[in-house]
Amino acid sequence: MDIFEKCERFTLADEFRAKDIYPYFHALETRQDAEVIMEGKRRIMLGSNNYLGLTTEPSVVEAGIKALEQYGSGCSGSRFLNGTLRMHLELEAELAAFVRMEEAVTFSTGFQSNLGIISAIVGRNDYVVCDRENHASIYDGCKLSYGKMVRYKHNDMEDLERILKKIPDNAGILIVTDGVFSMGGDIAKLPEICALAEAYGARVMVDDAHGLGVIGEGGRGTASYFGLEDKVDIIMGTFSKSLASLGGYMAASHKVCDYVRHNSRPFIFSASIPPACCAVALASLRHLKAHPELTDRLSMLAARARDGLRAAGLKIRESDTPIVPIYTYSMENTLTKAKQVYEAGVYVNPVLPPATAPNECLLRTSYMATLTEELIDEAVEIISKVLLSHESE
Repeated sequence: MDIFEKCERFTLADEFRAKDIYPYFHALETRQDAEVIMEGKRRIMLGSNNYLGLTTEPSVVEAGIKALEQYGSGCSGSRFLNGTLRMHLELEAELAAFVRMEEAVTFSTGFQSNLGIISAIVGRNDYVVCDRENHASIYDGCKLSYGKMVRYKHNDMEDLERILKKIPDNAGILIVTDGVFSMGGDIAKLPEICALAEAYGARVMVDDAHGLGVIGEGGRGTASYFGLEDKVDIIMGTFSKSLASLGGYMAASHKVCDYVRHNSRPFIFSASIPPACCAVALASLRHLKAHPELTDRLSMLAARARDGLRAAGLKIRESDTPIVPIYTYSMENTLTKAKQVYEAGVYVNPVLPPATAPNECLLRTSYMATLTEELIDEAVEIISKVLLSHESE
């Protein structure tokens, strides 16, 4: 059998293209901002993870330019060898202090962070216990480890406890959950998770990619939101969302960070974050610390959008975060409506299986602190008009 046969059999993308509802790879022609030019037309951006809008903040952009001029375009090596800049150490120290952990370790991407952390920590005869709606990178980190992965029903604490009860007493256990779930926008039941972890001798890791800058005191994330910073053992996050850059990190105790630095293959064998990306992440973090009101504004704008969508009669997946998904149910209806919304001037993301159940597809809208009330209202009006039109299923 030809190994490429599976490629020949893959026809789904072509089927969507034939129906003119293929939703991916739309090309930006301007900065990632509240309003963009995409494929020659103005669109209100409700499909970005640029939650604080810092991709266009002048001080952040200037920091990246200066780093490029000072250090050049890259480090040409791993952090383990020749690729550590003093700025990497500054970023790690300030991140750790911000999320109130002892230390932090940076990785080249957010995806790689979960690969590197979980594969290093979870060894043979250990168990990693995951929420079913965790990010794909968590699943792949589990596959890369030598441990056994067990999944519990989404945010179902009874199911989590049922699983924990069955794990042998002599096994190491890492419970991993998204803090803010990337597709649904809901928040993990962290108080209950931490209580169960304590009862069953487990450790807790929170993927806060969509929590940092979004919830918690001054945007410190999910553990801060619940006042559980002393109960969470590992916080993972990314720079590609609120911190307007590229990369990821782990924050934990000194001993855990030191172990990961010396045992994580994705960390040891990957080039370090380029200077400009590092400088942008650091400048964004400092901007957030100086402007904690950004998180409050983000929350206010998301609430305005939720209220507007509800008032229009649309069914949304409820959340208290800037991720507001709208139910569109079938796959074809979802792709059709995403295209119509896009053509009407708003960019949103269709969410399809396996990220959702087959008939619970969504249009994922996400909001930025730099949006205006007028843009929110305009976008809500466009979305409502399209989704409530007679073509809807």
